[in-house]
Amino acid sequence: MKTRLQNSTSRSLKAFTLAEVVMSILIVNIAATGLMGCFKYAYFVTALARENQRATQVMLERTEAIRLCSWDQVRSNGFIPTTFTDYFDPTAASGSRGTTYNGTVSVTSFPFSTSYRDNMRQLTLTVTWQTGSVIRARTNVTYIAKDGIQNYVY
Repeated sequence: MKTRLQNSTSRSLKAFTLAEVVMSILIVNIAATGLMGCFKYAYFVTALARENQRATQVMLERTEAIRLCSWDQVRSNGFIPTTFTDYFDPTAASGSRGTTYNGTVSVTSFPFSTSYRDNMRQLTLTVTWQTGSVIRARTNVTYIAKDGIQNYVY
């Protein structure tokens, strides 16, 4: 008695062809590349937001320090430094502080013609830093009054 084994699947359905394998690898590579590009962009945007936030913090620190100076110190030439340098992480070791922020400060007379013009000064503070090959800048303009906050602190 002879028994025949019947194979329910044909030989062509048992495995993938080389063309199918190459196409599936190509599709997986395209999807992985797109996903990695999304991750890279997300990290870049996060780093840029952190740099912007730190620049705002540097400007606020300098502005508040100057606004606490006495009226005579604000009016005297040379008391408030016109340039400064700060870092993303000023407490880190030298060489690993991250982005360098360069700032300029100018104290000028009040730009409007009013009766209290001589009792006011305009403070302009600009911070610049470099992200890759792009130079970024933020500017803050505020006013200092003769009878301002410095009289309540000291």
